[in-house]
Amino acid sequence: MTTSDDRKKEYIEAYQAWQEQLQTLHRVLLEGQRIDPPRLKGLLNREVRAKEKYEEARRRLLGLGTDEE
Repeated sequence: MTTSDDRKKEYIEAYQAWQEQLQTLHRVLLEGQRIDPPRLKGLLNREVRAKEKYEEARRRLLGLGTDEE
């Protein structure tokens, strides 16, 4: 069983990882940084996976579990 401190740490780490991916994506989409299509696809996939990990950590922190309805 995970302790409250473990859930907090997991949440913070997942949030920071997602924000890093999101900042990179914003540089490309909003600020016009150019990258080739395969790298863009990889960036989009990394951002999605990072957000999913963040959402899972958030649900665990809030005590909502990770079961899908």
